[in-house]
Amino acid sequence: MTIRAFGGPHRYVQGPGALNELSALVPLYGRRPLVVADVAVMGVLREQLETLLQPCTDSIEFAEFSGECSATQIDAMTGRASAASTDVVVAIGGGKAIDTAKGVRIQRGGGIIVVPTVASNDAPTSRLAIVYTDDHVLKEVRLMPTNPDAVVVDTSIIARAPRRFFVAGIGDALSKKFEAEQCFNSGGMNFYKARPAELAVSIANQCYQVIRRDAVASLVAVDRKEPDAAFENIVEATILLSGLGFESGGLSIAHSLTRGFSAIPSLNGALHGEQVAFGLLTQLCLEQRSQEFLADIMTFYKTLGLPTSLKDLGFSGDRQDGIQTIAQRSIAEAPYLKQFVGAVTEQSLVAALDKADRFARSVS
Repeated sequence: MTIRAFGGPHRYVQGPGALNELSALVPLYGRRPLVVADVAVMGVLREQLETLLQPCTDSIEFAEFSGECSATQIDAMTGRASAASTDVVVAIGGGKAIDTAKGVRIQRGGGIIVVPTVASNDAPTSRLAIVYTDDHVLKEVRLMPTNPDAVVVDTSIIARAPRRFFVAGIGDALSKKFEAEQCFNSGGMNFYKARPAELAVSIANQCYQVIRRDAVASLVAVDRKEPDAAFENIVEATILLSGLGFESGGLSIAHSLTRGFSAIPSLNGALHGEQVAFGLLTQLCLEQRSQEFLADIMTFYKTLGLPTSLKDLGFSGDRQDGIQTIAQRSIAEAPYLKQFVGAVTEQSLVAALDKADRFARSVS
């Protein structure tokens, strides 16, 4: 494979008050928007959205998201969009609300504008929609034909979200440097079914550097609920840099393990970024990183409040059986597992999971 490909959203807007940009952006893609948002978001932002969009649209259809991105929910939203003859989707909320809106866009076409209200993962910039069953088990990945037309990140809204979501976004973003490097070095493919461009690997590396530099300082702004320079830098890293880094750079072990984690009921309460963060520790053990390197990143995790063990993720039950199940399910189902330098077997994955889980106890 010699073809390289790189992609991303057509426009990215970030800063306090960025939501106001919708009045200029929505008319570029349609006059009858479908606004997909969960109940909490709708209660806080609906009046502001009506004020922004009514002067520049012919009609607005508001659709409340149920809480799970499932085929059932996507079909129901698509039915409402068809009944109202909407021509552009505005997705507002967290990753699952955004992915549900992407599912509507896949079925109906037209434009889509994404407005994340949390920085818990990098879903906003990508073409991917992660679809679950109605009982919360990861089922499939659907792809839009293009990336979102626009991503609007109002950091005054992001700053008011719970600290846990923000930290989870950091956990998700941290892995991109290491996964993109493994994908690139192993001859793997990115989400455009092509080889990663070196630019994507550089972006993933920059994402990691920004996080190591500004993440701790950004938590002060999170606790104060007011954006500052460090906060803006981390939001850009966790949404834009992380999104470009994974989609154009490719994924590897850290994200593959989310398939295995989804097979353990006690881990279903962990956020995606929390699972990926522990998945990264496992990948680093599989890469046979030095004790010093592992200790450094474990200490960084603990400073931020990221999980460093299966117990931190909420695991309960027989530890060895759990690790075995995670490894077996990941080997059987994870599409990115082969994007790693060297063979990954069930035995080697079990050993890496075991080492990652135990290593945290040695770091004070």
